[in-house]
This record gives sequence, C-alpha cells and structure tokens, in this order.
Amino acid sequence: MNFTDFYKPGTCRYSFEVFPVKTEEGVKNLLQVLGELKDFDPAYVSVTYGALGSTRDLTRDLALRIHRGTKIPTAFHFTCVGSGRQEIKNYVEKLKKEGLNLVVALRGDPPKGGAFIPPTDGFRYANELVTYLKSINGFSMAVAGYPEGHPEAGSKEADLVNLKRKVEAGADAVITQMFFDNRDYFDFVERAHKVGISVPIIPGIMPILNLKQIEKITGLCGAKIPSQLHQRLVQCGEDVEATRNVGIEHALKQCHELKKSGVPGIHFYTLNKSLSVAGIIENL
Repeated sequence: MNFTDFYKPGTCRYSFEVFPVKTEEGVKNLLQVLGELKDFDPAYVSVTYGALGSTRDLTRDLALRIHRGTKIPTAFHFTCVGSGRQEIKNYVEKLKKEGLNLVVALRGDPPKGGAFIPPTDGFRYANELVTYLKSINGFSMAVAGYPEGHPEAGSKEADLVNLKRKVEAGADAVITQMFFDNRDYFDFVERAHKVGISVPIIPGIMPILNLKQIEKITGLCGAKIPSQLHQRLVQCGEDVEATRNVGIEHALKQCHELKKSGVPGIHFYTLNKSLSVAGIIENL
C-alpha cells in the first residue's frame, strides 16, 4: 500500500488523525469514534507520536489495534527523536510485519525552550529519516508541509527548500499543518509546484472545539487564526456548543472551497472526536 494509491485524479479522499490515549477506556472510546467515522470510507487513519518520543509504545499499540480492529488502513507517525538507526529499524519492521507500511516521517519537536539534539547514531532532519526508512524496503511515507512556514525556518522560501529535500528523499505525499485561511494553502501549493514538488499536497483541517486549546496549538505550530474567526470564538465565551458550531461552520467553508479547487484529499485533525468531523463530511 502506498500513499499515492489513495489520491487519484478526480477524487477527494478523507483521512483522519488521532493521538494515543493512556487508558483502556480511552482506547475503547477512540475505537468507537473511528467506528463512527469509518462510514465515510477514510483513506487511512494516522496515529501521532508524542513529544520527545513520549508515546512511542502507545503509538505502536494503538496503530495495531486500529489496523486489526477497524480494518481501516493505518499510518503511524515516527520522528527523529530518541532513537538510533537500529532502534528505528527494529520498531518499524515489527509494524511492517503486522501489515503497517504507511509512515508519517517527522523530525519531531525539541525540548521546550531548547534546541533539537539528534540522538546517538540517529538523525537531525526529517529528510534523513525518510532516506533511511526508504532503504528499509516496503515503506510509503508522507511528510509535513507548512503553508505559513515552519516556526524555525528563516523564511517560507527556506522552509520550501527543506520540504523539497524530504520529497526528493522519497516521500510520496505531503500533509500540511492546519491552517484557517485557504489562501495560505493555495499559495503554498503554487510555490511548491514552482520548485518542482509534484507529489500530492493534502490540506490539513482542524475543526475548532475550544478557543484556549486552539490558541495554544497555533502558538506552537506557527499557524494563525484570522481575526474575524477569532472574534466570533471570543463571543462564544464558555458556550461549548456555540464554539463547536463556529468551528464546524468555518471548517466546512474551507472544505467546500478546497474540494471545488480539486484537492486530492483532506486530512482532518480530529482531536479524537467524531462529532465535528462527521458534521462537516455529511454536509460536503
């Protein structure tokens, strides 16, 4: 199975991202969420990898349970953090033997307030990880793209050079960081095509559920919340349902425009919830 298998001309496939949970009850709840989302025929589900490799085993175990229990194609995230070459090989080959060969390859985040330090016999950049995983036959990889530029990049142009390195190393698709203004995505794709990036670039959409939560997330990843949208969220105050409805409405408008433009797919950051994502897809 290859990421490019999901993205055929004239189609728009949905995919969902979830994060590992620490309790059995949480896992059961998440599997129920995915059971509800399975009705939308997702291309795949991706399972994130915690900061500093903190959820490595949870990521592996959850990816296996999703793969076995839902039969939805499952991708697992893997970062450069905390693992040398042999450790990486042992980890990914165990998953490959179970039928999981879709990898979202990332550098990973440095410690808060610190610089990224590569592990002994490990990798400093995502393109190096992609090259190594490519040498272990049988993996298809997606990498991250940043429509508004990576927070650590000196410029959008420099960030695009780094993305091209990842694609040339063997990535089959790009999944973008969340964005809330489609103009950022369209500009990003145009610039990527101009520098020779031709793999599918999948827009990442996060339906907003909570203002404080999304302010924290965007602060970390460098995305911005348009002022008009932010004002509407502020006006919702502590009204959870009103906030969720504003998030659905905005994401739905984004998705309508993206589909109309012919995007090959849409990747939803679900925050392990089904209600908002299901509401959006049903209205598409």
